[in-house]
Amino acid sequence: MLKILRILVSLFVSAEMMFTGIGGVFSRPEAPAKETGSYTQYVNPFIGTGGIPWACAMLSPAACYPFGCVRVGPDTCAVGGTAAVKTNTSGYYYEHGHMLGFSHGRLSGTGARDYGMFRITPCVNGKKPSALPFSHKDETAYPGYYSVYLPACGALCEMTAASHSAVYRFTFTSASPSVYIDASSCISSGRTENASVTPGEDGKSLTAETTLFGTFTGRYQGLPVYLYAEFDTPVSETLPEESGVTVTFAGNEVNFRTGISFISTENAKLNLESESGGKDFDAVRESAVNEWEKRLGTIAIEADEETKEIFYTALYRSMIMPTDFTDANGEYLGFDKQVHTADGYTYRTDMSLWDTCRTAHSLYTLIAPDIQQDSIESLLDMADKGGVLPRWPMGAGYSGSMFGNPANIVLTESYFKGFDFDAEKACDYMVKCANGEIGDGDLKKDMQTYNQYGYLPDDMTDRYSVSKTLEYSWENDAVSRLCSALGRDEDTDILARRAGYYKNIWDNDSKYFMPRNADGTFEKVTTRITSFFDDIFGTHFFKAFCEGGANHWRWSVQQNVKGLIELFGSKEYFVSELEKFMKDASLSRAALDPGAGYWIGNQHDIHTPWLFTDAGRPDLTQKWVRWTLANRFSTDIDGLDGNDDGGTLSSWYVLAAIGIYPVAGTDRYYVGSPCVDSAVITLPGGNTLKITANNNSGKNVYVSRVTLNSEEIAGGFITHEALTGGGDLVFEMSSKP
Repeated sequence: MLKILRILVSLFVSAEMMFTGIGGVFSRPEAPAKETGSYTQYVNPFIGTGGIPWACAMLSPAACYPFGCVRVGPDTCAVGGTAAVKTNTSGYYYEHGHMLGFSHGRLSGTGARDYGMFRITPCVNGKKPSALPFSHKDETAYPGYYSVYLPACGALCEMTAASHSAVYRFTFTSASPSVYIDASSCISSGRTENASVTPGEDGKSLTAETTLFGTFTGRYQGLPVYLYAEFDTPVSETLPEESGVTVTFAGNEVNFRTGISFISTENAKLNLESESGGKDFDAVRESAVNEWEKRLGTIAIEADEETKEIFYTALYRSMIMPTDFTDANGEYLGFDKQVHTADGYTYRTDMSLWDTCRTAHSLYTLIAPDIQQDSIESLLDMADKGGVLPRWPMGAGYSGSMFGNPANIVLTESYFKGFDFDAEKACDYMVKCANGEIGDGDLKKDMQTYNQYGYLPDDMTDRYSVSKTLEYSWENDAVSRLCSALGRDEDTDILARRAGYYKNIWDNDSKYFMPRNADGTFEKVTTRITSFFDDIFGTHFFKAFCEGGANHWRWSVQQNVKGLIELFGSKEYFVSELEKFMKDASLSRAALDPGAGYWIGNQHDIHTPWLFTDAGRPDLTQKWVRWTLANRFSTDIDGLDGNDDGGTLSSWYVLAAIGIYPVAGTDRYYVGSPCVDSAVITLPGGNTLKITANNNSGKNVYVSRVTLNSEEIAGGFITHEALTGGGDLVFEMSSKP
């Protein structure tokens, strides 16, 4: 199907072969060799940038800094400068053959189109083109670096990034080249207001500002963003327009740098000076690469070359968001739209919590505790400034995306893993929300209804009655356990009871969760139809389930798998039905239609292979986890099975590849079947955990014995405390269960 799609798309986008370039007085420049660091050499930023439009990972090869703010890279398009269909929401789609230019920001792996500010486009004969053809053979990307040769303007365009700043090196084949800086740009389907550019009086700088109204920023008052740019190459002419400026340079190599802030142009300049001031392109690039080496080096694996490429690319993707929203002077724009100063932490935003609460934040607790601590403090600050914990914080506001209160999972898990924060304050927000006193978007009304009926009646809910009931039960469980740990006994009892409301939508006749009306009657729906295309195309005919169907949501009782098994009637029946579900997975990765079976490409059922362990069959967990690692991830442009959603699928791969998987919202991990031969993890506090898989191979996917520091691990689970204590975790692998 992907090959057919490529042929069809090429009819719209492959006109680049018609262009031979403008030629000039200089020979064509060549990009430097790809970075060959110990870990960065294995990262392939093009994995997950193409495939079926609605099923692709929504990723970009843009240059960025680990957990930074600026993600500078190409915004691609079809012929004429538009996209015929919703392709890649990150601004880059591999099947495109043209690009609009290079913008400073984008979300990573999400279904939302936002940012894309201050696009810079090389001009052709002094004029901004509608679109520039390019070829993938002329692209180079690795962590902290992106480049492409654009024949129509005869320019090699290189870019690198620090946290809040970007540095460009454009080498043209002609003299007196020019670039257009567009203050009104945004990722497709968004819009901007109040865009303006002001050339500096010194003749070698400019400032710009705009307000973004994208998929998410358009849901609140818009997001103001500011740019400061300075040029190292002498400027011969500056021609300002209403919302952009054309800058012409003396000489064929153009070097300039930009700073970004969401507060002011003064802060944008400060960010630039503190991060990239006085540094040439290669110095900033080297700094970014070194920081990526450091971050990627927290897990050093031994495996075959293909596995290393998938693994380190996944680890890289897990470290793009959440976004550093704190300027060099400590200032940030809060959810109250006022300027504040972060005290003792870095304020971060752009957290795809409904997704990342399941894998990515658990990964951070192991290898990036500083990012997890920042996230915790930022979530609490958002609640302080905005009134409630967010479920998908983006920029400086509530996006209202997805449903529930997944911050409950992140904060509760962090508490039980020993992170230091104001747990009482966090618990207050959680309890008030669970009681229906406060809520992000429709959550307040939902919780009141949920608490009144013991589920969300389908005839009283616009959408997702089953999915929401299951998620609210899960989140109530997390709050009840935090309340218990804090000695809030009355709240504990109430919330623990509500955590069991999932049972109220279980249809014992069909053995599925089904939509239930306010009068107690069930709506019997088919288990083969899903809401996937409803959600993609906005039709909403199949409304009880979110981005899936009854088959996918049948397993969503992460807080009490034992209780779920009891609903099935026996462990044997549970296992047989779960294995049927796994075998019903689509025949191909990133399929046109994911179907009603196992689908790791969306978050509601990514935990399902691990549930066999709860039913006493860890061998089937081992079998299906290894199947997923081998068949649902690859080095291709469609190398993920769906949207990465802020690193969620990538984090799944990283964790499963080293043999563990989090029970989200707790301090426990499942013990699985590692696909790497060994891994050395640098842990918080300086401890080291060495994971070894003896006799590991593609056939030896079963685990006969697991020991931690020579003591056998029984029951299929291990605690965060045990892992972070360090030592040797040894898997003895076998070809037989």
